[in-house]
Amino acid sequence: MTTDRIRVGIDVGGTFTDAVAVDATTLGLLGQVKVPTSHHHEDGVAHGIVEALDRLLQQVGRDPADVAFLAHGTTQATNALLEGDVATVGLIGVGTGPGAVLTRRLAALGRLELAPGKRLPLVYAHVSHPDDKGAVRAAVDEVTAAGAQVVVATEPFAVDRPEGERAVLDTARSAGLPMTAAHEITSLYGLHKRTRTAVVNAAILPRMLATADLVDASITKAGITAPLMVMRCDGGVMALDEMRRRPLLTVLSGPAAGVAGALMQERISEGVFLETGGTSTDISVVRRGKVAVRHATMLGRSSYLNALDVRTVGVGGGSMIRVELGRGEPARGDGARGGRARVTAVGPRSAHIAGLPYACFADPAELRDATLATVRPMADDPADYAVLDAAGGRYALTMTCAANALGRVPEGDFAHCDQQVAQAALAPLAEALGVDVATAAARILDAGAEQVRAVVDKVVREYRLDPDTAVLVGGGGGAATVTPHLAALTGMEGRIARHNEVISPIGVALALVREQIERIIPGATQEQILAVCAEAERAVVAQGAAADGVEVEVTVDPQTSTVRAVATGATELRTQDRSHSADDTDRLAAAAASLKTDPDRVRVLAGTPAHTVYGTEVRRRLRATRHPVRVVDADGVVRLHAADAQVAATTVGAAPELLGNLVREATSYGDGGVRAPALRLLLGSRIADLSGVLDPQPLLALARSEMRDRAADEPVVAVVEVRS
Repeated sequence: MTTDRIRVGIDVGGTFTDAVAVDATTLGLLGQVKVPTSHHHEDGVAHGIVEALDRLLQQVGRDPADVAFLAHGTTQATNALLEGDVATVGLIGVGTGPGAVLTRRLAALGRLELAPGKRLPLVYAHVSHPDDKGAVRAAVDEVTAAGAQVVVATEPFAVDRPEGERAVLDTARSAGLPMTAAHEITSLYGLHKRTRTAVVNAAILPRMLATADLVDASITKAGITAPLMVMRCDGGVMALDEMRRRPLLTVLSGPAAGVAGALMQERISEGVFLETGGTSTDISVVRRGKVAVRHATMLGRSSYLNALDVRTVGVGGGSMIRVELGRGEPARGDGARGGRARVTAVGPRSAHIAGLPYACFADPAELRDATLATVRPMADDPADYAVLDAAGGRYALTMTCAANALGRVPEGDFAHCDQQVAQAALAPLAEALGVDVATAAARILDAGAEQVRAVVDKVVREYRLDPDTAVLVGGGGGAATVTPHLAALTGMEGRIARHNEVISPIGVALALVREQIERIIPGATQEQILAVCAEAERAVVAQGAAADGVEVEVTVDPQTSTVRAVATGATELRTQDRSHSADDTDRLAAAAASLKTDPDRVRVLAGTPAHTVYGTEVRRRLRATRHPVRVVDADGVVRLHAADAQVAATTVGAAPELLGNLVREATSYGDGGVRAPALRLLLGSRIADLSGVLDPQPLLALARSEMRDRAADEPVVAVVEVRS
């Protein structure tokens, strides 16, 4: 790979399409452009994507042949569901006897509400036997006559016996409609939820197919030969053909792009990512170097769609300030009252929706003779939103105004303005509050950050984030209005991501190919678990990931009998520039800071060419001594941390016997059954996370599979945590 090769990420938003070019070797940002999203062009959003790509290549002086990777994220699927702009689904249920009763009930999916007054357009037909081609053709004719634009086949227990659903689609193919089988979308049990997920996927299928074809043709015409990928809602990317099969995976992918950028660019191993825009803040979790993912709720119901666990708070850079004005206060407006004022809340109404400019971005002359007033921005809003009426018109007081007044927004930031103008904008409010401008600004940020803090505190508890290592990282154009103040309130380490205003397209450019395979296998054997892992690995390789760099994380849930394998890999082996790698002193300092102790108390426990393992000892009165561990990579970034772990260094050849002894000694037995230790292996450039497996035998089998095809003298380090 040469330094001329670039990775391109394009984020298609509701208003603008952002594109970035990233050096494929150093992963540094080379250029960025913004163009209006082309919703109304005859080629749809594809036109804006190509326009952004053309401008980007011109800006960075590169040719289409220099593009090593190209991916785009889009809100199109999400918007289609929110707006009810979907295709009519023809659902064909299969079954006899009790099975027929179950499938016929699925016709009720047509009552799902997409948007106020808009229900999911669905027509249902039933066949008793999938091999009865005449009956299947009649069912297809029935749903197409009723307006179906896409066909879904569903049958009880098709996860185990998919032949029936496949037979229906084989017969229905002559109708020429897009079609899918419920078992192709998810392999989890639960007929109703599985079918609901498949039906929602089908509802957006025709529209997404048309977009995929236009984007594909346009990119090819532009001379791009790199594989075209699409952002998934779980933080990875998938091949365009996979998007054609499962467009539902692009729903909710907007927040996923941002956290992917924070994960890859900022190298977070434990923390909370806050993407702050003008109206809201999306809050997501990174735990032990991985994004937190869960089954998403769609249309008010749970689904089998694995999406980023994101919590949204109605506080952003453009959020307007709400005040209560006491008696005697010389403010005016349709909500004005007199007396000493106080800040009561921030948002959820933003200046953008209210159609008002930010006061802090006004020209000083425009703020002349400014007076404080309270208004009702929209008809249904309370009349307590603070505005300034000044020589230049009416202006909104926002979180961005407060952050700039305190000097919290760094120069060059998207939201930066003249601090003196921001202070002048807040002066009338400060006078009404009876405080100085700095105190007024702090009260505003307190009110906004406290709303975000409530959610951050909740996710920290839910995911049991390690307070010693968890950081707050802010992204989005409004990052400086929330993250720094929240860090001060919580005492957590906080920082704003580099290039925060384009963190989403950066995330798209840096994202890894990802695939998740889930199977319900009661009493899964080690062979069955390995088979699921192999299936996930094959899936990402088939989508263009380099086979040598694929990592697979496996989880076996004994309560639900679910075997889950998540495979990730890059479309090319990334050979990063190591000229700026951290030295021993830097890595030790990073480990000591994470361990919250003096470097003199930290020692090197083990290492591989890619990672160094550091540890210390924490003695506690009347309690057992803990041995916290940190794994630091060559860049000086903490990639793994364990509150109390045993570390053992060995070679690939000697590892099976050593691991067998370690696992046996650390396995616990109790009323909850057998619980093998949480095991992670440092091997080559990888950290193989096997902590999701509780049974000792499959755990050791997976460990052996990680080491297959490696030289016997290659070093390997095991990090073992006993489960409580």
